[in-house]
Amino acid sequence: MSAGGIFRPGMRAYFIPLAAGVALAASVFLPWVIVGGVSMAGVPDLAALWAGGLGVLAAILAALSLVTRKNSRHPLLIIGLFALGIMFLSWRIIPRTAGERALTISQAFAIVENTPMTTTPMATVGAGIYVGLVASVVLVAFGLTIVVKRAAVPYVVESPDDDV
Repeated sequence: MSAGGIFRPGMRAYFIPLAAGVALAASVFLPWVIVGGVSMAGVPDLAALWAGGLGVLAAILAALSLVTRKNSRHPLLIIGLFALGIMFLSWRIIPRTAGERALTISQAFAIVENTPMTTTPMATVGAGIYVGLVASVVLVAFGLTIVVKRAAVPYVVESPDDDV
């Protein structure tokens, strides 16, 4: 098999999930939450490890589809749905959890040092969650293309016992 064989017209679309899988895997190393100017990457978190694993799996499936010319849209759809669920829940839950953790730490410092409590730093969503969300939506959209099929020649079935 030649290296140019993967650029055949029927399978070039698999470069889209390949790039989305790589982007999903890379998003776990980007900042997921920024608390008071300090960014925290997603890597030590379990959700980030799952998202990174799903991104690597999607990239491997897309690369295998390019090489073997076999369709893998159904598994890519399932991987994209799982990744979308993980990233959506991370987008909603992780910043709130990080904010509560920062509040707890600031309260503990105020109690130990016997000082009045200061304002709690604001927790915002980092770029890693957004990149992961976009990559998982791309995987889901690519997987859904197996559902949408066009008829080659639209026709109307005529009844054989039509006397008109």
